Amino acid sequence: MSEAFTTSTARNIFYGGTMFFLLVFLALTYQTEQVIPKRDKREMLADPNVVAGKKLWEVNNCIGCHSLLGEGAYFAPELGNVVARLGSQEAVMAFIQSRPKEGVPGRRSMPQFNFTDQQLKEIAAFLNYVGQIDTAKWPPNIQG
Repeated sequence: MSEAFTTSTARNIFYGGTMFFLLVFLALTYQTEQVIPKRDKREMLADPNVVAGKKLWEVNNCIGCHSLLGEGAYFAPELGNVVARLGSQEAVMAFIQSRPKEGVPGRRSMPQFNFTDQQLKEIAAFLNYVGQIDTAKWPPNIQG
């Protein structure tokens, strides 16, 4: 190689590489924007119980102990598939309602939130909605 690596060659490689990866980034962003609406079940967001359940999830800081689709704390079980794990929304509601007021002696446990029946329906509807999101098989098993 008789030609030396010059400043202008380095600059051209930098600009060419930057443009190439910028185009790849834009193409992947466009492709993602085309695929996500097909995977998402937006019609479920029309259900006011799902929206209210999401608000309950946030207000009560459930993610401070639980993970949801892999995000959050790992002190308590993953809730992305809790409806499938327990069998129904009614089972989720019964589980939340059955928490002892003082907790389980000797260990940290889920507190009793004293939700109303409507709030229980809302949080169960939200967890059911989350369980139906196409997550590419996450969590990998029913146990979470």
